[in-house]
Amino acid sequence: MAGKLDAMQDQALLGDEAVALGAIHAGVTASYGYPGTPSTEILERLIAEFDEGGPRAVWCANEKTAMEAALGVSFAGRRSLVTMKHVGLNVAADPFINGSLLGIKGGLVIAVADDPGMHSSQNEQDSRFYAAFALVPCLEPRNQQEAYEMTREAFDLSERLSVPVVLRLTTRLSHARSGVRVAKARPQNPLSKAVDRTAWMLLPAYARKRYELLLGKQPDMLAWSQAHPANRLELEGRDRSLAVVTTGLGGNYYEENLADFVASRGGREPARLHIGAYPLPTASLRKLCEGAGRVLVIEEGMPLVEERLRGVLEQPLVVSGKLDGSLPRAGELDPDNVRAALGLSPRLSVAVDIPRLPGRPPQLCQGCPHTDSYETIKRAVEGKASVAITADIGCYALGALPPLAVPETIVCMGASVSMAKGAADAGIENVVAVIGDSTFLHSGLSPLIDAAAANTSMTLVIMDNSIVAMTGCQETILPSARLPALVRGLGVDGAHVLELEAKKPSLEANVAALRAEIEYRGLSVVIFKRECIEAFKKRKKTEAAKARGIAACEDAESPTTGAEGARA
Repeated sequence: MAGKLDAMQDQALLGDEAVALGAIHAGVTASYGYPGTPSTEILERLIAEFDEGGPRAVWCANEKTAMEAALGVSFAGRRSLVTMKHVGLNVAADPFINGSLLGIKGGLVIAVADDPGMHSSQNEQDSRFYAAFALVPCLEPRNQQEAYEMTREAFDLSERLSVPVVLRLTTRLSHARSGVRVAKARPQNPLSKAVDRTAWMLLPAYARKRYELLLGKQPDMLAWSQAHPANRLELEGRDRSLAVVTTGLGGNYYEENLADFVASRGGREPARLHIGAYPLPTASLRKLCEGAGRVLVIEEGMPLVEERLRGVLEQPLVVSGKLDGSLPRAGELDPDNVRAALGLSPRLSVAVDIPRLPGRPPQLCQGCPHTDSYETIKRAVEGKASVAITADIGCYALGALPPLAVPETIVCMGASVSMAKGAADAGIENVVAVIGDSTFLHSGLSPLIDAAAANTSMTLVIMDNSIVAMTGCQETILPSARLPALVRGLGVDGAHVLELEAKKPSLEANVAALRAEIEYRGLSVVIFKRECIEAFKKRKKTEAAKARGIAACEDAESPTTGAEGARA
């Protein structure tokens, strides 16, 4: 059965949706991922297709398990896609880096959405560095059309070179919509399990040989990159004294300012190289910079090209970009900061005298169960001198801000549990770790095993709202009802595994119960349960829509109100 994306032709798509459609039209068999803005919509779209008979697509417990499942699909000779945000690649790094040594059979593509400007992330890391570190190709689309086409190409390239291929997106591309022309879809690969066992077993003796093979593929990768149409070198009739290098969305912002820039230079357009495929096309870079006095690098994300350019060039040359302050090192590029780097005056604009508005930091939703859970924690530790409260990544991280201001640390997925253990080992007496139900399943299980093995004097609070709320209310990988048994199965004493309803009428009883567990000199786990308010609204809306649909069907079948009644 054809899904919505497959049934339609040319259409307006988000960058994320273009990747999803490109994967379907490339003959993907299975797609895996973990939700994380700005990548979430890729797998959401593929899951919607799967629900309508399209290729398999499911959320996984975390990015590492998603990557490993995709490797299994590739081992079976079929094509697989893995989706995640940039920090998710940290979680998946072990199978990703090792995967570059394997004999990839079915095409394996890793679609990673970076978040310059940290709109919803802890850092600004650039996934191109991961691709370079793993010695695998990377494609960086600059618009939705390229996102679609490069996704298709990435699968072919993966199978030709027998390596994983990274597709690097950024927030503005992922979440902007544009028209996309589609090509003919290809069927899925037949099942064809890899027969060379040594290509899939990284025992040291085999891994050494596989690494030599990977190094031997580098000239082929470089030749592919050098000839790639996305790596466009423009020299004919150009001013060679200034060389401009653009990558990804940086190319769009440069072109938006190009007319003014050329006019400011007396009609002389500088030589330019746009890069959309990696490894770096070093021959093109050298040719671009021959005789140039200065090169300006405009790249979204970290200064990967700018840093490496100094090792590529053979002649002394002023290299400008993020490292010399010509462009901002932090945050996103935009037409205005690129304009300043080009030496252009600011665009004319209307000055509007707007009074300074008070800041509005993000807060938990009105009616959020986490508010009641945090009020309980605050009351439970009142009067205690030696306290540490570690938290994690998710909606509940907003409890670090006023008026709640409860957590003291927020680092990465699962760190709350490990850091709580360390704080307790260091001698803090009353340690509370806070984690969400989905994040617990993502990265909290392993550190809880550490704490259970040592019976660490700490309390883990799992805020169970039965959904992956912050990324748009995706289903958790396991139902909430299974959490208590799972926790006990990891070795936590069942007498100190509590389930409490996160409701205001239960506040006093919950405070007393939580305080008792905090004072217990061993490991305890308290699960605060209540459905996410946004998930509740979404569920009620869906139920109402279904009820209306059933009622409409019943009316249609009624002899007095349906077709028979009309004929009567």
